[in-house]
This record gives sequence, structure tokens and C-alpha cells, in this order.
Amino acid sequence: MILLKKPITNIENLIPQKSPFVMVDSLIGFSSTHVVSTFKILESNIFFENQTLSEAGLIENMAQTVALHTGYDYFTKGQPAPTGYIGAIKEVQISVLPQLDEIINTEAHILQEFMGITLVEITVSNAKKEKVASSVMKTVITS
Repeated sequence: MILLKKPITNIENLIPQKSPFVMVDSLIGFSSTHVVSTFKILESNIFFENQTLSEAGLIENMAQTVALHTGYDYFTKGQPAPTGYIGAIKEVQISVLPQLDEIINTEAHILQEFMGITLVEITVSNAKKEKVASSVMKTVITS
């Protein structure tokens, strides 16, 4: 995987989600089969409850990291980011919920892509490189 020289923080045009539903802050690594995003947990986040990012927020962060991979790939080809959705989630494991002001790194490894369907293995870690969550997910491009 290639770490970008400078993180891309202006991601509004790279993912279909819009505020307040954006669950990724920056793109820090990209290749044809990998992507790494970061996300800071803020109190204003719609999935913030009990001083943590909820399970739903973590899963959405994973899905949006995959969307960021697709959106950046399209951007490099001069095309707008497509819309997609989660087709299936398998093997979700959540070890700990991220706390207020914590920055998480989410890495997705593309296992397979075929006709707009992407199978990915995703790992979320904290600043100490401890695993926060993981899953295997299928996403589907709709446009």
C-alpha cells in the first residue's frame, strides 16, 4: 500500500455521504487493493453516545472507508464518486468503542471486486495500534 505524502482531508467529493453523516476525516493511504482512513471521535457526531462512538458508527466508518477507496479511484480517473450501499456484513468483531477525541485508523483490504460488488476485510485500530474492530463486508455500487 502507498501512504500518501500528505493526507487528503478535503473528502467531500470523494464519498457520497454528506454532513452530519460523514464518518471519515482523511485519506492517508491508497493502492488498488488497500485504503487507510482516519476519523476523530467528536461529541457532535450523530453516533456519539455514552462518551463513545457507537457500534453503528464504527460499522458506518468501515463502510465509508470502502466508499473512500472507490471515490478516490474514480477521482484519479476524472469521474465523480459513485453511490453505493452495504450489501452484507459478516464476522463483525468489536473489541472496544472509541472514546471522545480518539483518532481511529481504518484499513480496508480489497479481497475481490466484480461488477460493482466489492468484498473487503476491514480493521479499525487506535493510535496505540490496538485493534478496535474488524469485519468482512460486501459493498455494492448503485450508480
